[in-house]
Amino acid sequence: MDDNSIWGGATTLGISLRKAEMNNCVQIHKMQVESFSVLLDKYKDYSTNPAAESIERIEQRMSQEFTDYYFICLSDDIIGAIRVVRLNNHVCRISPMFILPHYQGMGYAQQAILEAESLYPQAKHWELDTIKQESKLCYLY
Repeated sequence: MDDNSIWGGATTLGISLRKAEMNNCVQIHKMQVESFSVLLDKYKDYSTNPAAESIERIEQRMSQEFTDYYFICLSDDIIGAIRVVRLNNHVCRISPMFILPHYQGMGYAQQAILEAESLYPQAKHWELDTIKQESKLCYLY
């Protein structure tokens, strides 16, 4: 395991999180657009959908000292990303998290959430938002 890999407790699906760096913003943006485009097309929510965000917005978030971005990895393949925002010592927020379309519906997002939780054991409360009309997303969270 290299120094950039962070392994949580349960890795039964082969999922791990690897810390992303500022030079990964373009890659994260491309994956984010691909992952959220279907929902953007469906709901036309250009003000909050991550597919409508600029690379600069990702750079801005990544430079926040209370924000950590991780790649979601399946073995050596990057299949998504997750941003963890440390709101205070006991509260974390996930915003956004995404899995590339080809890998969706296989339990990887749920495993990524468990991995993220294991990295922040001090967090007693976790927050995230999703679309109420999307039953698969509501079930996941």
